[in-house]
Amino acid sequence: MTFPEGLKYTEHDEWVSVDGDIATVGITDYAQDQLGELVHVELPKVGKTIAQGAVICEVESVKAVAEVYSPVSGTVIEVNGALDDAAEQINADPYGSWIFKVRLSSPVSGLMDSATYRAKIGK
Repeated sequence: MTFPEGLKYTEHDEWVSVDGDIATVGITDYAQDQLGELVHVELPKVGKTIAQGAVICEVESVKAVAEVYSPVSGTVIEVNGALDDAAEQINADPYGSWIFKVRLSSPVSGLMDSATYRAKIGK
């Protein structure tokens, strides 16, 4: 299992990468491992305004449906449409297969670094 440095992590197992005022969001390697084979991602709508900590979409596996919480506040500017037909890409590459991008409306805060997240999940 990998937990790249330079990303921030949430209590709900999402990761976020920030470049200027754009945040890219996905689920962690740990999350996809716990869910098992992903079969569907309900992508958020472009243009949707979101608040940090709010449910933004869902991922569905052969075992369960899990809510994805936004680690940041802002407006969804892009979704990864490739996941519509190939949700399993997240299983193969959880940090390359992002779910959505947000234009930030406030600074990123309250998230964990890689070491803190690994300690939280016991890895």
